[in-house]
Amino acid sequence: MTDPQPATALAPEIAADGTIQLATVRVRQWKLPITLGIATLLLIVLFLVSPRDGTSTFRLSDAAEVIALGDVAVPTALTSWLLVAVLVLLTLWTVWDAWAYRRTRLWLPIVYAVLAVFAFLTWAAAGGLVPVTGLLFGAVSLSVPLVFGALGGVIGERVGVVNVAIEGQFLLGAFSAAMLSSLTHNPFVGLIGAMIGGVLVAFVLGAFAIKYLVDQVIVGVVLNVLVTGLTGFLYGVLLVPNAAQLNSPERFSRFEIPLLGQIPVIGPVLFNQTFIVYLMYITVAVVAWGLYRTRWGLRLRAVGEHPQAADTVGIKVNTSRFWNVSLAGAIAGIGGAYFTLVSVPQFGKEMTAGLGFIALAAVIFGRWDPVRATLAALLFGFATNLQNLLTVLKTPIPSEFMLMLPYVVTILAVAGFAGQIRGPAAAGKPYIKG
Repeated sequence: MTDPQPATALAPEIAADGTIQLATVRVRQWKLPITLGIATLLLIVLFLVSPRDGTSTFRLSDAAEVIALGDVAVPTALTSWLLVAVLVLLTLWTVWDAWAYRRTRLWLPIVYAVLAVFAFLTWAAAGGLVPVTGLLFGAVSLSVPLVFGALGGVIGERVGVVNVAIEGQFLLGAFSAAMLSSLTHNPFVGLIGAMIGGVLVAFVLGAFAIKYLVDQVIVGVVLNVLVTGLTGFLYGVLLVPNAAQLNSPERFSRFEIPLLGQIPVIGPVLFNQTFIVYLMYITVAVVAWGLYRTRWGLRLRAVGEHPQAADTVGIKVNTSRFWNVSLAGAIAGIGGAYFTLVSVPQFGKEMTAGLGFIALAAVIFGRWDPVRATLAALLFGFATNLQNLLTVLKTPIPSEFMLMLPYVVTILAVAGFAGQIRGPAAAGKPYIKG
């Protein structure tokens, strides 16, 4: 999807002299046109079955901001159908690209997604108000733990270990952060404790999956159940009777980055955040750069793709896997810290609510790439936050259906699109030297 060159594949061909040669075969890529076509059809059906009229208002900034953009009002029905017409044209563009054996450029699905969301919000906000800054801020906030979990999953699978235990790393990280921050009245100590909690879960995963060759998925699922039960038990025994001492963590406060925080719309969303959110920006950039531009990343990917070849050039495969899985656990633990040091002022039983599995789906949906996985996590966060707005706007769609959206996207990512994507070749496969 990133270049306009013809999509090609290599197929064996027997020449006249009996030798086998590789011939270039052009392949039509229909997945994107079909996906956009279905999305466009659903919007058309929605607008026809439940037409809405009036004026939709979008609030781009608050009056208290330095640069106030004010509100933008558009006619609901006219704008919705004009946007649908543009979406139809973009869909036909992808069909033409596929028919001509061309790969669609990356900007087209991005533009399509933005316009589709705008069309849906215009329809939903008939006679109401959409606070754009608040919507985006909530989406980023809900995405933070998913991003850290997805990064941990990317590192784990890239090195050959399927990190199904992200949920457990979230939970133990949140528990450790709450308790240590409460005892020391220092959120940074709680953050370090969360990273240690994530490493402990990853340590057990690595020990059983790498050293004792136990099935990685089974170990991850068992760890999630174990950590859920352990944190639930400790919550009832330790935190509930001593809530003031052990479950009243000192939280990170928001601080604005000068100048950047005053940029209209995106400034308050991205640059008026807490320390953990800024750490997320740095972590995504460092992991993305390190994975493709450093010796560490080259070795990590070699171990996950072809461990036998990596072993022959002197890379200690199992040692590399163990330490990188531990690193992945530390990163996922930061995501757990967000629950108790930013989002909620105390630890609660099963407070992660299965988000570790959503983060794992973001890894697959993002094709095991740090940046793509981050974008997938932001998508899930936006879908979760959107249902709150739809409740306020009193749209015909029940909010319960929107609550299902992140999980529906997860199922589609794992069962649908994942079938068309090749992950790291050695992911989930133990390596036995010799």
